[in-house]
Amino acid sequence: MINFFANANFLKMKHLLPLAILAILSLSFVGCTPTQRGAATGAAAGAGIGALAGGRGNRAEGALIGGAIGGVAGAAIGSSNENRNRGGYYGPRY
Repeated sequence: MINFFANANFLKMKHLLPLAILAILSLSFVGCTPTQRGAATGAAAGAGIGALAGGRGNRAEGALIGGAIGGVAGAAIGSSNENRNRGGYYGPRY
């Protein structure tokens, strides 16, 4: 059995910080509706793609524009999924 805690380098902040950020981000979506989750996911993806498409000098502008477009598109897709799944067992609610 390997004892990870015997090595003091394992407990350095550079190893624990990404795990803490991942845990916080994964828990942040727990109370979200599908529309909110879609908007956040679309904004993050759009910002990343926009930053790549913006090139060297315009990364920030590309990320802002891509994040805005991705957020709107993600919210529209999430809203569509939310409305489609709203039916339930006995059909749509009135």
